[in-house]
Amino acid sequence: MSLSQDSGSAERGLWQNKWDYFLSVAGFAIGLANVWRFPYLCYMNGGGAFLIPYVLTLVLVGIPLYLLESSLGQFTSSSCLTIYRVCPILKGAGYATFLVNLVFVTVYNVIIAYPLVYLVNSFSSSLPWASCDNPWNSPDCCGTEEYRNLTRASPNMTSDLAPPSPADEFFHNHILELSEGMTELAGFRWPVVGASVFTWVFVFLCVFKGINVFGKVVWFTATFPFVMLFTLLLRGLTLPGASDGIYFYLYPNFSKLRDLEVWAAAAAQIFYSLGPGWGILTSLGSYNKFRNRCQRDALVVPLLNCFTSILAGFVVFSVLGFMAHRTGTTVEKVTAAGPSLVFITYPEALSLMPFAPLWAVLFFLMIFFLGIDSMIAHIENLTVSLVDEYPRLRPHRSFVTFFICLIDVLVSLLFCTRGGMYWLALVDWYSSSYTLILNCLCEIVVFGFIYGAGRTVRDLQMMTGERISYFWYGAWLVVTPLGIIFIFINTVVSNAPASYRGEVLPDWAQGIGWLTAVTSMAAVPAYVIYYLTCGTTGSPCKRLQTGFTPKDSWGPANESHREEWLALCRQEPLRHRLLHPDLSFPRPRPSAYEAVPLKSPAKSKVPKIAQV
Repeated sequence: MSLSQDSGSAERGLWQNKWDYFLSVAGFAIGLANVWRFPYLCYMNGGGAFLIPYVLTLVLVGIPLYLLESSLGQFTSSSCLTIYRVCPILKGAGYATFLVNLVFVTVYNVIIAYPLVYLVNSFSSSLPWASCDNPWNSPDCCGTEEYRNLTRASPNMTSDLAPPSPADEFFHNHILELSEGMTELAGFRWPVVGASVFTWVFVFLCVFKGINVFGKVVWFTATFPFVMLFTLLLRGLTLPGASDGIYFYLYPNFSKLRDLEVWAAAAAQIFYSLGPGWGILTSLGSYNKFRNRCQRDALVVPLLNCFTSILAGFVVFSVLGFMAHRTGTTVEKVTAAGPSLVFITYPEALSLMPFAPLWAVLFFLMIFFLGIDSMIAHIENLTVSLVDEYPRLRPHRSFVTFFICLIDVLVSLLFCTRGGMYWLALVDWYSSSYTLILNCLCEIVVFGFIYGAGRTVRDLQMMTGERISYFWYGAWLVVTPLGIIFIFINTVVSNAPASYRGEVLPDWAQGIGWLTAVTSMAAVPAYVIYYLTCGTTGSPCKRLQTGFTPKDSWGPANESHREEWLALCRQEPLRHRLLHPDLSFPRPRPSAYEAVPLKSPAKSKVPKIAQV
């Protein structure tokens, strides 16, 4: 492919300013996992002591992967499919990334549709999940006062044996009208369908024109949740019992650090919250100016994500402490994780507050906008991946976006039925975890070992005109690969079957769940077989050799940057090396294309890295 045919950065578009990019990646990285997963993990895995493995994993695995993905997108102006021009035989990893995004958004859309249903029901004088006096409540429903009396009579009663709360029955009996099992879809829940379609329309309107609209929408959708987090935190800290909740949240238990599962939980949380492996960091980074200081972004956004997770823990546990105080029980018995926290436990706690409808409206608005940023980023990633891979589609970008949304709307209708929650739990459990880890491993193998960590560092230095720390080289070559392998092994060993409300789903359903996981993962070996058999010409040995050789179209998309990069490449030995003895390069010259000035030559002198 010639450069004139390539999807150059000028043709694809650029962020209008630095803040558009920063808020976009921050909005993607800071999502529901920060609110409904991290606080519970912190509490269950040593409290404040959990921050030690969490921060270490962030530094050694999360931040290196973040910099690698975002800088590669910026260097090549490419997305998750075209980035593998550097190693054509492993392009299947790009297709695996595309498929896992395509499946995941069908589930994620319905999850962020639920807050809209709650939001509509919050505009009332009293919250409908505050009492058992509703048509959907069962005779077993137990309100706050009844639960207080019950815990006094049976102080050793566990949460599994407790009768259903009004919030529990509101979610399962009213919003979901949950059926008896997966095979009983029993029709659509039209409020959920309406909220889901509204979400898809909102996402489409944000994405179909590209980053010119997307980059402005995030100014509100990415900042509003922070305002709400601080507002809910100030309210939570003023409630009686808040200190008890925060104590349970942060009290350090350093003995937990001897448990390997605690370290594995910290590593898994990095993948859930920071977002490596989705290809989104690459796609969003591809819209940056070529000289953008991506090293700074790779530090600021992950640290902001970490701070938000810790802040969300204070927000959640201050209110759970209040709830435990009002119901006469302990924080441990009212603590939950995942959807149960957001759609049952926390709404129940809100119903106990003065001016409960106001706080409910603010909370569910926050949850919706936390999710919508990530949703927009997923769809943008799918769209730009297709138009990058097939440039003739670029003039029809709006139709590509519409087609993707239409497919996902139709699939997501399955999760809007009365039995849809079982299917949602199944697909959510299996669809992404293994594929994300495999995608990250492929990235590290390609850019750390096949293309070479030395070349990757060299390209990054040439692009930014900044000195690259030895830390990044060591991380991409040793530390991060070992961390990813550890996470993958632990995920396989600790794998449990999908379940909902404590009941394991049927074996045939587990098989379907594994099929969703294997389908995306199988793209990697399937493409290798395709490439070696009919993907290119020549003998099998020739095909294998070209499969690990970068295509001519690999490299910077802009002509002047490409010439500068090719001149630098000619300085290296013909023989491929993992580490290059000299990573010095000529000073990049500023041009009218760039808006970001470079440092003075004296300050940006790049040291040599010793030969191995």
